[in-house]
Amino acid sequence: MNNGMSVLTLSVSIPGLKPPHCVDPNVENCKKASTIQLAVFYGALYTLAIGTGGTKPNISTIGADQFDDFEPKEKVHKLSFFNWWMFSIFFGTLFSNTILVYIQDNVGWTLGYGLPTVGLAISILIFLAGTPFYRHKVPTGSPFTRMARVLVAAVRKWRLPLPADPKELYELDFEEYTKKGKFRIDSTPTLRFLNKACVKTGLTNPWILCSVTQVEETKQMLRMIPIWVATFVPSTMVAQINTLFVKQGTLLNRNIGSFKIPPASLSAFVTISMLVCVVLYDRVFVPIMRKLTKNPRGITLLQRMGVGIVLHITIMTVASLSEMHRLNVAKDHGLVKNGKPVPLSIFILLPQFVLMGTADAFLEVAKIEFFYDQAPESMKSLGTSYAMTSLGMGSFISSFVLSTVSHVTKRHGHHGWILNNLNASHLDYYYAFLAILNFLNLIFFVVVTKFYVYKAEVSDSMAVLRESLGGTTNRIADQEARRTNVEMTS
Repeated sequence: MNNGMSVLTLSVSIPGLKPPHCVDPNVENCKKASTIQLAVFYGALYTLAIGTGGTKPNISTIGADQFDDFEPKEKVHKLSFFNWWMFSIFFGTLFSNTILVYIQDNVGWTLGYGLPTVGLAISILIFLAGTPFYRHKVPTGSPFTRMARVLVAAVRKWRLPLPADPKELYELDFEEYTKKGKFRIDSTPTLRFLNKACVKTGLTNPWILCSVTQVEETKQMLRMIPIWVATFVPSTMVAQINTLFVKQGTLLNRNIGSFKIPPASLSAFVTISMLVCVVLYDRVFVPIMRKLTKNPRGITLLQRMGVGIVLHITIMTVASLSEMHRLNVAKDHGLVKNGKPVPLSIFILLPQFVLMGTADAFLEVAKIEFFYDQAPESMKSLGTSYAMTSLGMGSFISSFVLSTVSHVTKRHGHHGWILNNLNASHLDYYYAFLAILNFLNLIFFVVVTKFYVYKAEVSDSMAVLRESLGGTTNRIADQEARRTNVEMTS
């Protein structure tokens, strides 16, 4: 990533690597960038994309791995880890959406890109300094290869019957797992077809015979896919923050005295809202819900995600109503055809930005924790990558939906919902459509969660936490029950 940022900084700093400065309001009259300049610029962006893809799923995984699942006290801290990890991520985002945006708009791109480049270099040094003190898990090979072997073995033996007793399926001894620091998983009845990969045939080829644990790991990754798909639509809503929401801001009154608010800086309110909500969630909401539900997390991860999805329906409904009001004002002031800014404060968009941050505090945090928590011990990074790729999928879906709606609504001579001139567009209709899309996705999410089977805990730490949360009364009741059982036995 640092290499990508370094090249990106050079591409906007060195005269030979950037097109000449142009002040003509018509960009068609400006000199276009050369092939080399475009190659350097896009090369830097793709390098950043590759670096982000390699670091994002692993950073959170390494952080969560520092907590011991077999130690209840550390398990308590781990329950809050993803809240505070996302807090730190969004704290950095707040800096980029305010200070960096202002520097890039008013000072220059060289300093605007140079500061994060220096920041990345410092973070690398901090990471290297802390490496000797981290808990490191022994690499166990590619999770894709392990999963592919299960699928291939199951298909190869699809005609073979499954034994009535799961203990007759192939499995390694406990010692084989303990010496590698892994956990053995018992066979489950879900996705029974994959159990055929464990049927013994006398052959030991890893593409023909797989252990029960390996099959169960594959099952768990496959069971999460419907939940993963359900996160695509909310990720599509997140993509609106830096696209349509910002474009709306350019057509509103952005002045506060002599200061003009950059439209892109409005996303800072998403960050601020998210930071506040994460703190309130961890310090206020969770303790209250723990007393009510006796769940160490307060509410389950899927329930937390569900709240976030409901909030996304609210966000797009509010955005549709705000845009409807903006279009009415534009019409009243005769600004529809010329597309000039509407005499309304940019802060009418504030509710949708604040609600988006609130939704992130529920959905985005729960999403990354869910996929980490539910992934098998040897596939944590792959599980976390589910959360990261859902954001990427959301961006692709956002582009597809936007272009499709724009094309479809222009058919048969219709005016169209999405035009270059937003005052003549109907973003209110588009946002209402997204609200409906979110509602349909909520129904899908509820259905898939009904059939989802949570992964069994590898330790009894959660049970210990539940017992401690149950209070003295429950402990006395348990002791009385145990004493009664002893007396009856004797």
